[in-house]
Amino acid sequence: QEDLWLSAFPIGTEWGNIDKIKEFNWNFQNLEKALEEGGELYGKTVYLFANTEPQQLHVNGEQKMVFVPTVVAVDCPCAPSDKVGINYVQRAYEEILPMRAMKMSWVPYVPLEDRLSRIEGLKTKIFTLHCSQRRSALKHLKTERVKKFDYCMPYYMSLISPEEDHDTTVDIIYPLEPPIVCPFDWEMDNYEEFTDDLVKAEELPEDEKENFKVHIAVIYVLGLL
Repeated sequence: QEDLWLSAFPIGTEWGNIDKIKEFNWNFQNLEKALEEGGELYGKTVYLFANTEPQQLHVNGEQKMVFVPTVVAVDCPCAPSDKVGINYVQRAYEEILPMRAMKMSWVPYVPLEDRLSRIEGLKTKIFTLHCSQRRSALKHLKTERVKKFDYCMPYYMSLISPEEDHDTTVDIIYPLEPPIVCPFDWEMDNYEEFTDDLVKAEELPEDEKENFKVHIAVIYVLGLL
């Protein structure tokens, strides 16, 4: 599964540098072996995402900026996070957004067709970070929006036991065609920012913004009754 690490979106890498990762034939046999029978990740549920570390290296006698990929494998029975943290170099705070606001999600790993039998033999559930943002559409986005992708990283939250879990999340269903179905956390999410994120992600029409806020408020009141 040499294509496995390539399936993981290199989060936090500038769009213009993503193709530069493929200039070298990187070897991730250590990851492949960990997923095979006898490996420490065999039979487990694994979530993968990639990142890059730019390094000035000597290549064919010349100094060259090389974008060295790293792959993080998270052994977790459920998705380790549905949010991303954006650490701006120019700012002193971290912005937390739902993954969907950056058009990212965890998707099952789909192997190359001629390697299907080998992957199935792994008996391991593999999910990779996916980004559905089309590069061709970047030119239509504001610079600040594009820059957010450069500073993104998965935002990890501690897993807690069921005894400690005081669930404050509800599923919201907003009647559109197709309907909007999304989780909302009364403690973690600000309803105005939540609504703005849906609009930015092009999941909620701008002219439905105020109605959606009212919809959230009604659900909240009903939940208190």
